Amino acid sequence: MDYNGSETLVGPRPEDMLPATAAAAVKVVIVGGFGVGKTTLVGAVSEIRPLTTEETMTQAGVGIDDLAGVEAKTTTTVAMDFGRISLNERLVLYLFGTPGQERFWFLWNGLFDGALGAVVLVDTRRLEVCFDVMGRLEDRGVPFVVAVNTFPESPVHSMDELRGALDLDDTVPMVDCDARDRGSSRDVLMALMQYLHTLTTNRETP
Repeated sequence: MDYNGSETLVGPRPEDMLPATAAAAVKVVIVGGFGVGKTTLVGAVSEIRPLTTEETMTQAGVGIDDLAGVEAKTTTTVAMDFGRISLNERLVLYLFGTPGQERFWFLWNGLFDGALGAVVLVDTRRLEVCFDVMGRLEDRGVPFVVAVNTFPESPVHSMDELRGALDLDDTVPMVDCDARDRGSSRDVLMALMQYLHTLTTNRETP
């Protein structure tokens, strides 16, 4: 009820409604280690107000969460991030960002269900945190692309050097990105869609 006693209808904002032309929706997960920029990417690229579960970090995480390289971080995702982007008039992506700390990884199982593909976000200051992430995707058979988030203070390496350090198969796409930039983040998602299309085409080719 509003202040005049009349009933107020609550529903989605007009800008949050799916385009009438949308014909296909795809679930994509954004994964990576703690503090690599997953929440930032989802927020930058989402065409709707993103849902986040960011909470202030407390003493409960001391000695459990590895803050090496991200000492200034004060909040963390405790469940998931959610956003949506229309890549064209017919294709809509639903984005699910996963929590980075290992103690929240039990939530990943539900987030991976029904996902067509994934983006592995990488911070070159802490490459080691993405090994378990990629291993989990490979174990579940979820195709993925690797996006190297270009933090200003990150060491610069060539793509060949990074691919070797990650022991990444030559067929898996690797791209640079700035998770803060909508266009750059959208390009990452386009790279994933192109990769998934290639995999589908190869399976269909006798």
